[in-house]
This record gives sequence, C-alpha cells and structure tokens, in this order.
Amino acid sequence: MTQTQTHSTVRAVNHLTARWAARAASGSGSGSGGTVFTAAGVWPLLALLADGAGGPARDELAQALGIPAEDAAGAARELLAALAGVRGLSTATGLWAATDLPLEEGWSAKLPPGTRGTLTGDLDGDTKTLDGWASDRTGGLIERMPATLQPDTRLVLASALALTLKWAQPFREFPGRPSAGPWAGRALRQLSRTTSSLDPVRVAEGPAGPVTALEVTGADGTDIDVHLLLGGPEAPAADVLATGIAAVSGAVPSVAGEALPDGSPGPGLAIAAVEAFSPQPQLSVSTVAFSLSAEHDLLKDAALFGLLTAADDAYGHFPGISAEPLAIGSARQSAMARFHAAGFEAAAVTAIAARPGGAARPVTYRARRAEVRFDRPFGFLAVERASGLVLAAGWVTDPEPAAEPRPAAAGLLAPPPFPGVRPPAPPSH
Repeated sequence: MTQTQTHSTVRAVNHLTARWAARAASGSGSGSGGTVFTAAGVWPLLALLADGAGGPARDELAQALGIPAEDAAGAARELLAALAGVRGLSTATGLWAATDLPLEEGWSAKLPPGTRGTLTGDLDGDTKTLDGWASDRTGGLIERMPATLQPDTRLVLASALALTLKWAQPFREFPGRPSAGPWAGRALRQLSRTTSSLDPVRVAEGPAGPVTALEVTGADGTDIDVHLLLGGPEAPAADVLATGIAAVSGAVPSVAGEALPDGSPGPGLAIAAVEAFSPQPQLSVSTVAFSLSAEHDLLKDAALFGLLTAADDAYGHFPGISAEPLAIGSARQSAMARFHAAGFEAAAVTAIAARPGGAARPVTYRARRAEVRFDRPFGFLAVERASGLVLAAGWVTDPEPAAEPRPAAAGLLAPPPFPGVRPPAPPSH
C-alpha cells in the first residue's frame, strides 16, 4: 500500500477497529470462545453509503468513518485498490439491486470494480447466488452471506476479505496442560518455537498497564504479519487490543526485546542473562492454537457504525443512491480466524441490505458539529506490514483442545523455557 495516499484512511480504519474492539471484545460478538472481527471489511461499505446519503444519516456516517462524506467514495476506492495489491490477501465487493430500482449514475460510477448483480425477487434463488459469492470470494472460509434477504430487500452491498499466510518459521505443536491461570489443567494444542532475535517481542504501555506484543512474521510472498497481545491478568480485553492497535500504528511507542531490561518487563515475559554455548540471543515462545468464528449484527450498535438514523425506515436517507427512498434494513458481518503451527487464516464477509424508506427527512435546522507467554486470554491483530492497517482483530478465550494422545505419545512433555530463565510467576489472588 502507498504510504501517502492511504495514511489518513488507514488511521480512520484502525480507529474504527479500536472503537469496535471496545464492544466486540467484551462480548457483543455471538461466536463462542472469544471473537473476531474486521473493520477493514465494514469501512469501505460505510464510505460508499456515506457518498450517497443525505441529511443526518450523512453526518452520522461521516463521523463513524472519521473523514468527510464527500471524500468517502474516493477513499473507499483507494483503500480497496491498495488492498488488492497486498500479497496473501484477497478482497472483493459486490452490489445487487432489485430489477426495478433506479440507481443514480453518479453514485454507481464511483463504486469500486466488483460484482454487479440483480435481485430477482426469488428469495431462494437470490440467497443461493449471494451465498455462492461469499464462499467463492473467501475460498470457502465463509460459506454464507450474513444478510438475510427479505421480500422487500431492494439492494445489497457486500464486501469479502480473506487472508492466508504461512509462518516464516513454523511452530512445533504438542499436547500440553498449562499449570496456572484460567486454562490450568486443560489439554490444549500448545505451540512453541525458538528464534535467534529478541526483537519480535515488544512491550507497549497502555491505559491498563503494559502489553506484551509478539510479531509472528508471514513467510516470503506475503505482506501480512500476526501480532499476539497479552496484558495483565486484570486488564480489559478492549484496552489490550486498543494498545496493540496503537502500537502497530505507531501512535504509541513500544520497546523491542533487545532493549528491554532483564526481569519481567512485560506480561508473560521473562528475560535474563544466562550461560550459553553461543552468543546469539534466543526467544522462546509458547502459545496455543485457536479457531474462532463470530457473527456480528452491526445494527445492535448502530451508532458506532453511523447507521442509527439510516436504519429509520420512516424516511429515505440515500438520495444520492436512488430516487426511491431507501433505509438500511440489515447490516451484518460473519468472520473467522485460525492460528496453528504452520500459519494463519482469516476471512470476513460484510453485507448491508437496504429496504424501502419513507419520504426524505425535512431539513429543520443547521448546526455546527465538533469532533511471550500466552497461557491465558489474549488478543491478536492481522496487520498489513507496510501501512500498519489492521485487517482483522480478535480475542482468544477458549483455545483448541489437544487430541487424545496415542499411547506412544502419552509421556510427551512441554518443552522447558530457554535455559536459566524462570517463567513469570502466576499472579497471586
């Protein structure tokens, strides 16, 4: 991604990610075992809606986006074009409109390249078409379009995002049981690896205390890395994720492992000088495999996404999209993520559906507006390396269980930490 053209857009998308994290990480996602979400899949759709919106709906969408509505369509096109060049990532947009819905040519001309389809009115047939698009554009990671078509659905605007990467250095997987914390005694798919640099681990200071961030680098041929985030035992998930997002964006400083002091400079992190056979430093990492899925109803927090007024079907809110009054009938996202020994996959499909609205809202006023050890729940970010754009984010509370060991593997033990370094003691309560 080019730094100059997309810097403000990246900042705006990451800001929406952090605001969404404050809700999603505390339980608004319906998936079990934590949650996963991607503002990068929602932001372009909101931008395209803002370009065609009028009245209060336009102001609310602009506020949610963090940029003026008149700049939104161009920013969406630039962002999606830049994402198309990210190795390891695939993106797509789609628009389906009812046969008799007149679309404004000026709005249609600003849409990014992508699928253009028709809603025939056959709910079963249209649903199969949209589900097929979602599955095809995510390589089968998301099998269904999250929006449910209704008889009065007039328009569907959707985005798909899928990323797949292999680690530059894979982990070793083994069955193990954490000895302390909320996962103590559970048989889990544990992952470990040792690298010859301490710099992949960093510590940043956040509102709830220090956060340890581990960068897991994708192999050559991808432009994406995954960052695992661990805060203190009592640190809220939203604060840990917000600190991680700020750190990868460069909004807050972080200290690399080589510059960290001996001792326990961050949660789950221990550093010491030890006797060794080589002068090379070593970083031993222990974490867990996880698999997450979540469904998000964006209208449950409509104000966050600038859709509060736009969902009021007593009025029409999108004169720039169609002369027919339209209101938002549904807005949903389906998302998933998998982290394992060899690599990482994540995908999301976001769909916003419009239904008939009433007459345009009358203008009654004008007003000014002013504006590493991961053995307990942790966060993660999938980040485009050059720009710092967060492509996916989530919070892990229920890692994948280990398979029942075969008799020959019954004595397999977890590897010790690197020599002479004592792991951080579990917190006392």
